[in-house]
This record gives sequence, C-alpha cells and structure tokens, in this order.
Amino acid sequence: MKGPGLFSDIGRTAKDLLIKDYTCDQKLTIFTSSASGVALTSAAVKKGGLYSFDVGTQYKYKNTLIDVKIDTDSNISTTLTMAEILPSTKIISSIKLPDYNSGKLEVQYLHHHASVASVVALKQNPLVELSGTVGAQGIAFGAEAGFDTASGTFTKYTAGIGLTKPEYKASIILADKGDTLRASYVYHLDEMQKSSVVAEIVRRFSINENTMTVGGQHALDPQTTVKARLNNSGKLGALLQHELKPKSILTISGEFDTKALERTPKFGLALALKP
Repeated sequence: MKGPGLFSDIGRTAKDLLIKDYTCDQKLTIFTSSASGVALTSAAVKKGGLYSFDVGTQYKYKNTLIDVKIDTDSNISTTLTMAEILPSTKIISSIKLPDYNSGKLEVQYLHHHASVASVVALKQNPLVELSGTVGAQGIAFGAEAGFDTASGTFTKYTAGIGLTKPEYKASIILADKGDTLRASYVYHLDEMQKSSVVAEIVRRFSINENTMTVGGQHALDPQTTVKARLNNSGKLGALLQHELKPKSILTISGEFDTKALERTPKFGLALALKP
C-alpha cells in the first residue's frame, strides 16, 4: 500500500486488536489450493442453535482475482478484483445472487500522498459512497460521505485523522453524521510489536453515553498469541490463538460479565486448517 492508505485504514489497528478473532460461535474452515492458482474454501458455523455452511473458490491470474461463494441459503456471492489496470488503481465488482440489486462497483486509487475510493451500487437510483485521504510522514487526514440518489439525502458523513509512528498509532474519528466521536491509541511495547496495548473511547452525543475499552495482545512464542479486552460495562473478553502448523490456526475465545457473574460465560472456537 502506498501513501496514507484508504480512509477505512484510519483506526484499523485499534479495531483489530479489540475485535478481530473474538467470537462466541463454533467455526471450522478448510482451505485447499492448487499450483494452477485455484483455491477452495469450505466453512461450517454453529451460531446459537443454527448451523450454516458455505463453499467458496478463488482463482488468481496475474492481477485478477475471481471469488465465488455458495451458502446454504442458496446465495451465490461473486467478487471480481482487478489491480493495476491503471497505475495505482484497483477495481472491485461484486454481486450476491439472487438479489440482482446487490451489485456494487468500487474503484480505489492509492498515491504516495493521497488516496480516493468510490463505491456505487449497480441499480437504478444507486447509493454512492466517496472517501478520500491525504497525508505524509505518518499523518493522515480523511473523510467519507454516502449519498442516496433516490431521496437526494446524505446517508452518512465521517471525518478522521490518524497518526502512525513506529512505536504507536493514534486516531480520532467523528462518525454517524457527527453523533459519534471515537478516539483510539495503540502502543507497541517492543520493536517487533510482539506486545501491544490499546485504549479506545467512544462518545455518543445523542444519548449522552461514553464507552471506554482497554485491551492488549502478547505473543508468547512465534506460534501462540493471547489477547484480552475490558470495557467500562464490565465485559471481559480473552482469546488464545495457536498455529498448529503453518497456516493452520486454532482460536479459543470467551467473554463474561464481571458485573453479573451469575450469567453463563460465552465461549467460541474456531479452527482453520490448510493442508
């Protein structure tokens, strides 16, 4: 990635530390691939008392990637990604059948000091989203907006600033049409970034609510990572992730309410296998 990255990258590190890989479901994923560039993915998920399955295939040829997925609800999701058709440009087209109005076309342009991304729904009176970021030397300023051509109204507008240094990352984002202010800070405790701590504060002005979450992760060894998070509502989550063999990962996570210990804790298990 060149330059300041996309607007969606602002605050992404903090979000990943606090959310990514935490789950209360049971999931099994199996990956297989061939030398010709074809990859096959099979996944089974148990969420509550419901089961779902999907099968996907990917084919990569030069700068083009085709991704097709079929699930148990008879949905067929197709994504076509083409990179470098023009310099520093990526085009992503997707549709989820049988909903013919779900088609989207996204264009991304990444420059050394700026980036622009646009998403257009492929239907009559589409929703249009546009975002842009400028920056240099670890500082990025960005904004995004969504416009409904059918009603002639803005569906969203967001602005943010991000600061990235080798030892820390910080961001402030004003979202939800100015109703939500989100500030996050990530600090790496060592040069290899094996241990990191994160703090996030979210202020919702319309309901006068503040949410603060702190967390961290630590690599016990090259194959094992632990994570934890706690918010001011008393929700404590923890995660253990272990690489059983190259690219085959076992994840065990749990969450419980420290202010209501009589409630049953939530547990999740995910196993991703790549023979």
